[in-house]
Amino acid sequence: MAYRTRIHTLLDREPTLMFPGVYDALGAKLVAQAGFPLTFVSGYSVAATQLGLPDFGYLTQTEMVATAKRVCHAVDIPVLIDADTGYGNALNVIRTVQELIDAGAAGMFLEDQVWPKRCGHMRGKRVIPVEEHVQKIKAAVDARGDRDFFLVARTDARQVNGLDDAIARCMRYKEAGADALFVEAPRSRDELAAIAKALPPPLVANMLEGGVTPLLTKAELAELGFQLIVCPLTALYAAAKAMHAMFVHLRETGTTRDAVDQLIAFQDFHQIIELERHYALDERYQARESDPLGCS
Repeated sequence: MAYRTRIHTLLDREPTLMFPGVYDALGAKLVAQAGFPLTFVSGYSVAATQLGLPDFGYLTQTEMVATAKRVCHAVDIPVLIDADTGYGNALNVIRTVQELIDAGAAGMFLEDQVWPKRCGHMRGKRVIPVEEHVQKIKAAVDARGDRDFFLVARTDARQVNGLDDAIARCMRYKEAGADALFVEAPRSRDELAAIAKALPPPLVANMLEGGVTPLLTKAELAELGFQLIVCPLTALYAAAKAMHAMFVHLRETGTTRDAVDQLIAFQDFHQIIELERHYALDERYQARESDPLGCS
């Protein structure tokens, strides 16, 4: 029987999956409550929100695993993790896989950039030799064994060496045992079509607002031949714009009294974080005065 994971099962039910990226447990809860079948923890977003830094290789394995654990424990839907380059060589990849499985992750993205890496839509990327990444993928496959862990092999070679090399690399990565393939930063619809024509499914498309890849709809990408469509920065950019606008308003007016309609309501927010369930738990485990006669 072929190797199967939760992600394979989701793809059996719905041939094309679109899912937003998040950077914390609250975001994951909102994704699940919106009805998405899975989510993704974006390294770009975690670096920005936890460190206030760009996706430039500053984020460590420890920080990403800790975030993954919090997110995975907050929701029941599968969570894929941006594991960058695996944080080192093949041996580091083994530890990364083991740590993410222990955290509850459903899988990870593993890219072939030189460390320290940078966002796939930034300039100045470099890639490691293809054989080195093949060995890292093999290490990841061996580390997971028969456990439920979906491995996405990503190449950043499009910007560095051109599309043909990126496609050729992905073929090697598939042979090494990757479950899905991801060519980062194609520059046109024609390039997306060429990727889908040349490579076996499942394939990842990265819809990054402001990036070099054109923003296509789920239906358009499905027609081209993509099965996994990640929107990694939508939450980050939406939240940052909303917070910036509200902070400026508060600074200029001295109150949010006339902008309450731009905020989620107090009680609505409590529904998101399931406050009533925690009240019930608190009540359940309250200490009671004991019966002086020992009667129940």
